[in-house]
Amino acid sequence: MAVELCLLLLLLFCGSTVSEVQPIYKPPPGTLDFGFVPAKTYDTGAYHEPGPIGILFKIVHAFLYLVQPNPFPQDLIRKVAQQKFGNTQGDYQKPENVVLTLQAIYYEIGFIVSAALGLLFILLLPLVGLCFCMCRCCDNCGGEMHQRQKKNADCQRSCFATFLFVASLIISIGVLCAYAANQHLTSQVRGAKKLVNSNFKDLKVFLNDTPAQIDYLVSQYNTTKDKALSDLNNVGPLLGSRVQEQLGKEVRPALDAALTMAGAIRETKEALENVSVSVEVLQEGTERLHANLTDVKMHLSNTLNDSACSAAQAASTCNIIRNSLNQLNINANFSGLPGVSSQLAKVNDVLKIDLSSLVQKGYAAFNDTPDLVVNQTKNILSAVPYIKNVLESIGSNISSFTKTLPVQKILADLTIYLTQSEAYVQDYFPLVEQYDFYRWLGCLILCCMVVLIVVFYYLGLLCGTCGYDKHASPTTRGCISNTGGNFLMAGVGFSFLFSWVLMIVVVLTFVTGGNVEKLVCEPFEDKTLFKVLDTPYLLNQQWKNYLSGMLFKNPNINLTFEKVYSDCKENKGIYTSLHLEHLFNINEFLNISMYTEDVALRIEHIQINLSKIILLDEIGKENLLNFSSSGIDGINFGAYLTEINKSVTKVDLLSFANDLEARADQLPKGALENALKGHANNIRMIHNQQVVPLEQAMKYVKARSTLNQSIRLLKRTSSELMVKVKNVISAVNAAQLLINNNASLVIVQETKKYMDTIVGYFEQYIDWVKESIAMEVAACKPIANVIDTAVDIFLCSYVTDSVNTFWFGLGGSSIFLIPAIIFAVKLSKYYRRMDTEDVYDDVETIPMKNTENGNNGYHKEHLYGIHNPVITSSVEQW
Repeated sequence: MAVELCLLLLLLFCGSTVSEVQPIYKPPPGTLDFGFVPAKTYDTGAYHEPGPIGILFKIVHAFLYLVQPNPFPQDLIRKVAQQKFGNTQGDYQKPENVVLTLQAIYYEIGFIVSAALGLLFILLLPLVGLCFCMCRCCDNCGGEMHQRQKKNADCQRSCFATFLFVASLIISIGVLCAYAANQHLTSQVRGAKKLVNSNFKDLKVFLNDTPAQIDYLVSQYNTTKDKALSDLNNVGPLLGSRVQEQLGKEVRPALDAALTMAGAIRETKEALENVSVSVEVLQEGTERLHANLTDVKMHLSNTLNDSACSAAQAASTCNIIRNSLNQLNINANFSGLPGVSSQLAKVNDVLKIDLSSLVQKGYAAFNDTPDLVVNQTKNILSAVPYIKNVLESIGSNISSFTKTLPVQKILADLTIYLTQSEAYVQDYFPLVEQYDFYRWLGCLILCCMVVLIVVFYYLGLLCGTCGYDKHASPTTRGCISNTGGNFLMAGVGFSFLFSWVLMIVVVLTFVTGGNVEKLVCEPFEDKTLFKVLDTPYLLNQQWKNYLSGMLFKNPNINLTFEKVYSDCKENKGIYTSLHLEHLFNINEFLNISMYTEDVALRIEHIQINLSKIILLDEIGKENLLNFSSSGIDGINFGAYLTEINKSVTKVDLLSFANDLEARADQLPKGALENALKGHANNIRMIHNQQVVPLEQAMKYVKARSTLNQSIRLLKRTSSELMVKVKNVISAVNAAQLLINNNASLVIVQETKKYMDTIVGYFEQYIDWVKESIAMEVAACKPIANVIDTAVDIFLCSYVTDSVNTFWFGLGGSSIFLIPAIIFAVKLSKYYRRMDTEDVYDDVETIPMKNTENGNNGYHKEHLYGIHNPVITSSVEQW
């Protein structure tokens, strides 16, 4: 079976050979999507929840820890297993064997002491019972039906009854625990069939799904092949786009800078034209305003020269007005600004050549890179049929190899073996249930023995308590009270009869179940049991690693039970769990380097020439240089900005007119006053008709704004214009040099990347196959589930926990039979009807023993004139 399993794993491994790729690996351009390996879920949940009885299991575990607190003796078991006992007569007397024996005794000291106490119980209790019976038959040990008088008789009776009830209650609890454990074991054994069937079902799924998973891995080779062929058929566009992308990192910024400069030339022309037009508009408005202000100032000066201003009352006012006439003048003088006609003419000459068109031609030439590559890689397309044949041969080799492996035969053999095993289990499961019924019946009989004893005690307590009359003498007790005492003594008798049988069962199950729990279940749970099994040379003195020696006939391979179990527990592939690479190395089978090298050589012979690409010719470069020498950097931008920021007039004409009118009011009434007021009105009219339009009319506002924006744009453009133009030309020349001289290096690099992409598809496939085989193909969770089901669930949870709980309850009941016997014997004396009793003379108070009884056993009181006999304590009678 192990060899067949190895071969199956080898098959799976071969299947992995066909499909080793993982979706985690990402080659340069992108990843291939191989989907998910088809896998069915397993039904078996290798976990058992005991339910309410689990509380009892935990209590028993705690008790076992008290009995055996020592850790699992790994070293001791290894040494014992490696020692040879009994080969020679003196083996046991060897010092090392004596030491091992003492170490084993020390480890088992808790069980040994407990078992010794149980054996003493088994030997002494029947012997004590026999002696006790014989003693009572001789009217000793309480066999005499006589009760002596004691003052605290009621207190003793109550205490004995209470202690007996408590002991009986504890015995009842113990027998209930034993009964519950017995029922739990039976119910779990009956339900184990479903769990066994579930494990068999999972194993069948494990075997049946493996071929489909292998076929899926093989089929995904077509995904890799189709993608590689698709890229090879489109080698021109793909490689061309890669080359263009790499060259574009230098070329596109250079062309973008040249195109930006062409746009700057157009913007400069527009700005110069705007400056010229705006200055003309503003000059026209300010010249007309200047003429009108000059005319007003002349007339106002003539008026101030009138003789009326020579008068003493008007002289000072006229002088003030005369001194303020200089303020009647324009402030912003656009007539004095330098012209830009020469710069505009040079820029217009530059624009006779369409630089943008030249740059666009460079873009177009560069964008034709993929077409150039396509035209120059036609020789590669001729190799595509050969490469396709190579890829087809790889796929054929994979398929043919998997077909040569006897996968189906091994799977069929394993399926037959599994079916036979399942049939064997199904056939013998009724026998298991039958034997379990016998076990259940035997345990039930043991429980019934204890129940019988407890029932006698409970009946004795009930009858004795209910039928007891404290006014009745020991010889006149009622029938119910007497029956209660008899029940108690019957319970004592059955206790002596059954207790040793119960203790035999308790000791055997305690030693067996306790050691299974400590030496199997607990170390299995923390995997220390596997560490012992993995000890070198333990199971076979010739093999360092037993599992690898059994599977691969090579004990030097580091394959351990613990690692295999842990991997299967994590549902890893069986190839990884059993290290099947030592049987079949997928890496060797999937070594496609010989094919990829051939493909790479054919791809690397690509020769591509991109010297036909011209980014910007000499005319365009000359055009840029002409623009840099157009003279826009010689414009006096400061003069323009200064005039733009000035107000229209030096003084606010409205304020001037109001002030003039106010001063005219200070003059004597007459022609001078009226003339000055007339001039004030003329000034107001000039403000409203000329100054306000210059400040607010759209024509002048737009001209001023346009002039401001244009001047600022020209200032920005002209800033280090020569340096900017030279940088653009240098960038274009560098990009052109890259295309002419270094493009071959870029092409070689991109060709290598392209080749790596093609090869990367197969590397992805190989890695995916390896990952799938390691983690998904033939996931061995069912194997771990079988082990967990057999050991953790069935042996430990079903059987051992139930057996340990059974002896725990039954043992507790058996131990408390001892105090129950003592209290029952003591208490029965107070309930049973005595043959004689202690009596006292009323005068002398001298106790006398009456030996004359009537036919019914009652003391004849009338013979002695005793009306109130005193009840005293006596010794128990059997």
